[in-house]
Formats: sequence, structure tokens, C-alpha cells
Amino acid sequence: MISRRSRARRLGPRWPRRLSICFAAAGRKGFASKMWTGLPGISKWGWGETCRRARPYRRRAAWDGWTMDPFAAEVRDGRLYGRGAIDDKGPTVAAFYALKIVKELGLPLRKRVRLIIGGDEESDWRCVEHYFRHEEIPEVGFAPDADFPIIHAEKGIIDADLSYRPLESAEAEGLALASFQAGRRYNMVPDAAEAVVEGAGRTEELLGLYEQFCRERGVKGSIRQSEGDVVFQLEGVSAHGAEPERGKNAGVYLAQFLASLPLDGRSRPFVQFVASAFFGDARGRRLGLAYRDEQSGDLTVNVGVLSYDRRHGGTIGLNIRYPVTADGEAIRRTLAGAAAEHGFALSRFSDTKPHYIDPSHKLVRTLQRVYEEQTGEPARLLAIGGGTYARALTAGVAFGALFPGRPDVAHQKDEYIEIDDLVKATAIYAQAIYELAK
Repeated sequence: MISRRSRARRLGPRWPRRLSICFAAAGRKGFASKMWTGLPGISKWGWGETCRRARPYRRRAAWDGWTMDPFAAEVRDGRLYGRGAIDDKGPTVAAFYALKIVKELGLPLRKRVRLIIGGDEESDWRCVEHYFRHEEIPEVGFAPDADFPIIHAEKGIIDADLSYRPLESAEAEGLALASFQAGRRYNMVPDAAEAVVEGAGRTEELLGLYEQFCRERGVKGSIRQSEGDVVFQLEGVSAHGAEPERGKNAGVYLAQFLASLPLDGRSRPFVQFVASAFFGDARGRRLGLAYRDEQSGDLTVNVGVLSYDRRHGGTIGLNIRYPVTADGEAIRRTLAGAAAEHGFALSRFSDTKPHYIDPSHKLVRTLQRVYEEQTGEPARLLAIGGGTYARALTAGVAFGALFPGRPDVAHQKDEYIEIDDLVKATAIYAQAIYELAK
């Protein structure tokens, strides 16, 4: 069991209240609801002995840079804006109303249907682990937490820390990196980074070098003096950690610049390793991790968190998405060896195994037929680096709600969903629920 204190710290102290509001709305629509010690919850309806599942939901932390209130659900030009509009509040509401449509039409179901709501998907999945200790695992299910048409393969997900501790005997001559910070989550490309350098003196020469660096690489940077130190700030472009090349990693870019400065022997190995191992390489080639398969594509590496201080050293927080046929243990050994060669230690390693559903499975074939009937478009099968709650099921896939051709703005500032797409997804989910549970 998870204590109330630890649960509140990770999921937020208001999470139980949010679930209560959600379930009150479900009750007004005629659904039964249940919550387990403030972790996951369900809204359920239907008959029969087996259970089908339609969707877990989770909330992410908002951050700076929005041009509107991320929680106001503003409608502009046919779009609904808000944190989670496409990932994943909007699709969750679509699944809920899809279930409501099936209920109000009085369509006969032989199976029970559950809308499972969780709140820890972006972290440790404690919610679904807790849920399945107390409840049955649905026979089949889908999570509207990614792209249409159908995602039947999800890569393995590794979170790892590489730790660096400076040697006491390291040379003290040169500029001293007092601190370095970038990123908040392993599964996000950092869009901001800051470094404080001691002993740099006047900033005019550094300013010229830094401006040229930022201009040539298409990023924004600033430099200022603070109590004799020089503070470098860099603005990158955020993206989901499953597709790091869609962004510009502010931490890695800033490390690349700092590696060109005459830093002292304590801080130089940290920034040089970050720059040499990760700048321009999101496929793990320089670490010996490059791998791909036909089912799910390339391994990817995202540097999600970077931290360093002069006294304690630094940590590189990695998020690795590996193909469904790759071996997580082999990746661990290779990563540990590559880190050791540069004075780093693998201090943390968490491995969530890949998920794969055969294309011939009845769930896949049913959802393909529904999608094609609703859209008139072919239901291609996709593989992603992202992780959805679908992998918590023996037979689960991700099913929408981002339609082909639409930009993926999940985890980004001014996130939105096209209202027409939200309505279309609701219709698709309604037919899918009926076809799976009839």
C-alpha cells in the first residue's frame, strides 16, 4: 500500500478531489464508480462475465511559456486549448461520452465495460499496479493516449542516471562551473538550461562567442553577470522524450558550448561527456546502443535531466526507448561500460519491458474495421516509443486520438485538440466499445 503522504507528494494533494468530481459527473450520467485509496478509479457499465477496458487518464504538471491559462479550456478557431487537451484529458472525455452514447442508445452488450482512470502514468504507474492487485484484468482494452489508427507495439522504456563525482586531485586551473541545471522530467526534452561559471571576469568576449554559437545553431541564449559570476541561459525546444529529435535539448546545447571553454579539471569531464555523447545523437550510436528492428524502429536516447554542482558533481538523467526485440539487460551492461570509460557510474536503472500485440489478434482486427468504417482511411498499424497504459494489459493497444497529418502538440506550450477531431474520435470510440462488448 502507498501512504497518503507519499501518494499526495507524487500525484498531488488534490488528486482524490479531482477523482471525486469526475465520478460525480459519471454518476449523473448513470455510471457506477469506485476509487481505491485515492489512486486509480473506474466508471463502469454493462453485463456479462468478461470485462473490456476503454482508457486510463493521467494529469501532467504545467509549466511556463503558455500564452493562455493551461487549465481554462479556451476555445479558439475551432480548437480546444489546455494542458492535456490532446494528451490526455480530451481523449479521456471522448471515451467517456462514447460510453454514454452506447448506453443511451440502449445497444445490447454481453460484456462489461470499464473506464479506468489513473494518475501516475508519467511516473511509476503505481495507480494501475494498485488497481490490478484489487481488480480483474480486462479481457481486452484500448487507451486513447497516442495516435490513430492503431498502435500495437510500444518500445521498452528505460530511465537511467549516470553519476559523476569529481576527483579531489583534479586540476583547479581554469574556469569553474559552479552549477548547471536543465530539465524536469526524464520523458521530456528540456527547453531551458542554466549554467553559472566562476572566474570568467569580463563578459564581452564570452558574449560574442555565445551569441555566435546560439545564432549558428538556431537557439536563443542570454548571458549576464551576477556577483562576479557569469550566468548562461539557453532556450531550446521541448518535445516528448520518445521523439527527442523533434526538439532542441537546451541542456545538451549549453553543454556543447561550455565544452569549448577552458574549464577546470573538476567540471570539464562532465560537460565534455554530455557534449560528446549526446550532441547531435539521439540514437545512442556513440554509446554503442544503436539498435533497430522492423517491428518498432530505432532505439532513442533523451537527456531529460542534467544537474551539476561544484561540490557534489553531476547527474545525467536518461530516458531510453528501445525496440521490442532488443534486450534491456544488454543495454544496461553497454551503458554502464560506456559511462565508466568517462568517469561516470550507472547509479540508477529502471526498465519497463516492451509491449507487442500480434496484428492478427481479434482486438486489432476489430479496431481496424471500426476505424476504416468511420474514416474511410486504411487502418495502418503503428509502433511508438511512448508508453501508454495499454501495456498494463495482456491484450491492449493505443487507439487515437491524434489523427494522421495533425501536428503532435502533446507536452508542449499551448497544447490543443481540434474540436472536429474530438467529435470524430468520440464516434470511433463509441463504435469500438460496442463492437468489442456486444
